[in-house]
Amino acid sequence: MSTNKLSKRNLFATLLLGFSSGLPLALTSSTLQAWFTVTEASLLTIGSLSLIGQPYVYKFLWAPLLDRWIPPLLGRRRGWIILIQLVLIVAIFAMALANPRTSASLLIAIAFLVAFLSASQDIAIDAYRTDILKPNERGLGTTLYSWGYRAAMLVSGALALALAEYIGWRSTYLLMAGLIGIGLFGAWFGEEPSDEQEKRPPNSLHAAIVDPFKEFFSRKSAWLILLFIIFYKFGDALSISLTTPFLIRGLGFSLTTVAFVNKIVGFAAAMLGLLAGGILMARISLFRALFYFGVLQAIAILTLLKLALVGHNYHWLVLAISIDNFCNAMGSIAFVALLMSLCNHRYTATQFALFSALAGIGRVFVGPLAGLIVSHFNWPLFFLVSLAACFPGLGLLCYLRGNFNGNHASPAVVENPSESPAKLKS
Repeated sequence: MSTNKLSKRNLFATLLLGFSSGLPLALTSSTLQAWFTVTEASLLTIGSLSLIGQPYVYKFLWAPLLDRWIPPLLGRRRGWIILIQLVLIVAIFAMALANPRTSASLLIAIAFLVAFLSASQDIAIDAYRTDILKPNERGLGTTLYSWGYRAAMLVSGALALALAEYIGWRSTYLLMAGLIGIGLFGAWFGEEPSDEQEKRPPNSLHAAIVDPFKEFFSRKSAWLILLFIIFYKFGDALSISLTTPFLIRGLGFSLTTVAFVNKIVGFAAAMLGLLAGGILMARISLFRALFYFGVLQAIAILTLLKLALVGHNYHWLVLAISIDNFCNAMGSIAFVALLMSLCNHRYTATQFALFSALAGIGRVFVGPLAGLIVSHFNWPLFFLVSLAACFPGLGLLCYLRGNFNGNHASPAVVENPSESPAKLKS
């Protein structure tokens, strides 16, 4: 089989695995909240359901286990994916059999198990796509993964709510459990990374936990790279943290208008942005993609600033939301390609989980800062601050240009990171 066919095969598998990765998220969050809501559960109970998502935050803690041990079938990456997916199907099936009216605690416990398995599946899939995709395929591979992920969130979110009204919650969750089979096929259809050295796991659990950090911090400018991971999308995260309150309370748009523009127009723009980013990533260097797309993210904030100055204007609303979603999707493509390029293939699961956790710091903690700025000042100033927050990341990017100005290459695999420091290729 030709290399070209193998590449298409793995790209298609990435699309299917993206669907499997995105499907459980809504089932343990918004869809589960809706299920509890229609059973007239208390607001305290419904609000507390958000705690079910904690495994997604702490998944890097058990990621070394997936680097260390190899399941008996289909190799280290695909073996873990399929094993976790089989248990995930059973767990979602068990959710379908529970009842929030009579066994709320049991349903919540099973939902937490589903979230844990889903986060573990993300670890395995992120490691797999990082290992299997060649450097020039990472942009398109990330696009296909994101398409599958976003489609799955629509299926387990909006579509699941519509189905529940007609066929009931139990049948809906049973159907969702069956749809994990799409990911099972994707894991079976894709290939295991072929390089024997890259497939070899760490020699011990201690090595699986410690060596990924030793290996990374042996690289040139390691601390600055971590700061860049935190700051690259910080301005973006700040600007979108209060999008819904801005449109409803700040500009006076109706809930229907906001829902349509955000969910339909914004979704379509994001999908186009993912496609554009994936295509361009195959043609330009990683540094240029990060720089150009980072500048576009800043321009997107300018459109939101213009909307804040114009006020209640439908044309500017559609334009600003479309540009914002399009540009941020392009930035995400380059950023994920960067995270993939930073991973040493012996420790992909641990390092990718750690990098993605650092990348989420801005998204998680900017909320209070955003609320403080808007409460004491105004929306235009808030977007000016968001725009200013883009520049530290872009400045670090220019300083680290030598680290990122290659062909999207991963660091070399080394036997002993303490003896032979791996450096990013420039």
